[in-house]
Amino acid sequence: MNWHLGACIALVAVTPTALVPLRGQTAEREPQPGAVLSVMEKVADWQLSHPSAHPATDWTQAAGDAGFMALAGVSGEARFRDAMLAMAERNQWQLGPRTYHADDHCIGQTYAELYTAYRDPRMISGLRGRFDAILAKPSAVRSMDFTQHGGLALERWSWCDSLFMGPPAWARLYAATGDERYLNYAVANWWATSDYLYDKDEHLFYRDSTYFGRREPNGSKIFWSRGNGWVLGGLVRLLEVLPAGHPDRARFERQFVDMAQRVASCQQADGLWRASLLDPADYPMRETSGSGFYTYALAWGVNQGLLDRARYGPAVAKAWAALVTCVEADGKLTHVQPIGADPKKFSEDATEVYGVGAFLLAGSEVYRLALEDARTVRSIVEVTNPSPFFRAGETVEVAVGELWPAEVAVMDGASSRIIDSQRYLPGTAGVRGRLLFQVDLGPGETRRYKLLERGGALASVPSPVIRTFVRQVPERFNDVAWESDRIAHRTYSQDLIKGEGTVSSGIDVWVKRTRSLVVDHFYKRKNYHEDAGEGLDDYEVGRSRGCGGLGVWKDGVLYNSLNFRQARVITTGPVRSEFELRFDAWDAGGRRVSETRRISIDAGSNMSRVESVFSCDDAAPLRVAIGIALRADPGCFLEQKAEQGLMTYWQTADRDRGSIACAVVLPTGRVQEFALESASVPQRPEARRLIPGSEGLPPVGNALMVTEAMVGAPLVYYLGAGWSKSGDFPDRDAWRHYVEDFARRSRAPIEVRILGTQGR
Repeated sequence: MNWHLGACIALVAVTPTALVPLRGQTAEREPQPGAVLSVMEKVADWQLSHPSAHPATDWTQAAGDAGFMALAGVSGEARFRDAMLAMAERNQWQLGPRTYHADDHCIGQTYAELYTAYRDPRMISGLRGRFDAILAKPSAVRSMDFTQHGGLALERWSWCDSLFMGPPAWARLYAATGDERYLNYAVANWWATSDYLYDKDEHLFYRDSTYFGRREPNGSKIFWSRGNGWVLGGLVRLLEVLPAGHPDRARFERQFVDMAQRVASCQQADGLWRASLLDPADYPMRETSGSGFYTYALAWGVNQGLLDRARYGPAVAKAWAALVTCVEADGKLTHVQPIGADPKKFSEDATEVYGVGAFLLAGSEVYRLALEDARTVRSIVEVTNPSPFFRAGETVEVAVGELWPAEVAVMDGASSRIIDSQRYLPGTAGVRGRLLFQVDLGPGETRRYKLLERGGALASVPSPVIRTFVRQVPERFNDVAWESDRIAHRTYSQDLIKGEGTVSSGIDVWVKRTRSLVVDHFYKRKNYHEDAGEGLDDYEVGRSRGCGGLGVWKDGVLYNSLNFRQARVITTGPVRSEFELRFDAWDAGGRRVSETRRISIDAGSNMSRVESVFSCDDAAPLRVAIGIALRADPGCFLEQKAEQGLMTYWQTADRDRGSIACAVVLPTGRVQEFALESASVPQRPEARRLIPGSEGLPPVGNALMVTEAMVGAPLVYYLGAGWSKSGDFPDRDAWRHYVEDFARRSRAPIEVRILGTQGR
């Protein structure tokens, strides 16, 4: 990052009275949500049509991209997120070239935020690889003194701008992975820089060591506006993901409040700040990039309750109104100090992508303030992880009553980002509808989310990323196929018996090497037994239980139903897909048994939840066996753990198609026994022969997990599958760890509380 005056702009020193209307002036009108969003989109569209010439992974672009992600988090227009995806794909999700330089890490913030939406590991693979390399071999440079080390000092966060570029990227990688090493690095090195550059008397940061002892013409210390804007913006972006219970949280908040108070006192009568914070008279040019970062930080502080609304709200309104006056009719943001330019004189129509980023970040928090003023908040939901381990992509279910609006949006409590959510109506008598969304929580962490009423002030929200899917497939014997972004399954209707003579009530597996949805693609191309880059069907079910099918177990014999008779899709969407199957009554060793089965899968999960209710001609409990198909290859590995309620199976690699893994999980204490069974799985002469275009090895038996089911009461268990070529499970230990972690999480559900309503 350029370390001349042009790289550091922030706020101008006046008096604390600038927080209220100045003499002879009137208070600014409170921003309206629609107007805020409209001008943000206009500025972003101008920038998209006038791309910056800076390198794609440069800090300038990265700051702009951070703003685009903030806009994508509130706008109903998909083009802004699409633009970020296209940028990242062009960059191949890589950082800038310099290993230790924070400027080249900044773009990783956008990659991590996109990962949070799509959960595609390749999106953070480059970021993770770079940061792991730094942790393994830190820079040998120890001093941050520019006068001694010059350019080498840039391997440390030795200039204040770096606190926006580096720490938020490290913190976001922690939020994406749960690996505390990344957060620890960010925190430790933030305070190292703060101890070196932060003036505890002025509550401002020197740009770097070359400014120690220097003075402005009026005798004040030199503190550059944009530089301190980077710091305050970096503080916000670190605090957004720093757990509330982190031991350094209070210290970070104290620094934020101290800086915000000092910066607010430097706001000028026109609502903006000047290039020099403590000598604004010597720098008369209006400037929007530093002002944008300050508006962002002050608005965020008000939204978080760290800054008093009555005192700081007018400053935010005045600043935003002033920023909007610097937007031309076509959307061009002006008055942005260029890199390295003389901060006292630059063209009034100058613009830069980092200025646009600051504007969009500011707009996102002003928009949130305006939504709250418009009384859109219906409830605050508090979610707690009671466990001592990180939880990624946990689904939150909030019961909604009849008085709730038909459409509700969920806003992250720590930022303005609107989170993908789904209205879920289970269609069961007496069961109220629920709102579904997903959260990431650190060990013991509590986070808050706001439920906003859609319509009126909240006219549109971002389109969700659809990560689950289910449908019945009339073009192929009315199969039911379902999937998350990690795995796919199908099961068969009685139409398959009529069409092909295949009797099978087991569960099929379709493996995936993409986070995209594949069910429709597979059916459309038909030859899905070959991998065309997305994955394939290489799992033969036959008359086995496949991956998690069930039957009634009596006297060592497994009694299976026919294929399902009826199917009904209950919901399909970004967070969950769910459907119901009905099986005709069958003979289960002298008892007539029928079954209604609900299966659901959540985004980000390899596991499907199964809820089966059995009907029978008498009320005695049933013994039910849940199975996994066994293969003839002796290299396959079966593991059964009654105390953990799980059974896992790792199949030997099939030709060049990798290994498929399966699992079944029951609640603790529900496993009665494990058994092996082969009588219901007819053997074929070609059982060990594989031919091109065929599925994998046929089943030769079932590994069974036996439990008790009460007639008329739901039996709940989980089934799941993985693949060695997906990138998630390179070996059986990885699969076993995943299943054990899933079982551990299911035993300690997250805690959800509705704290109350606002706006009513």
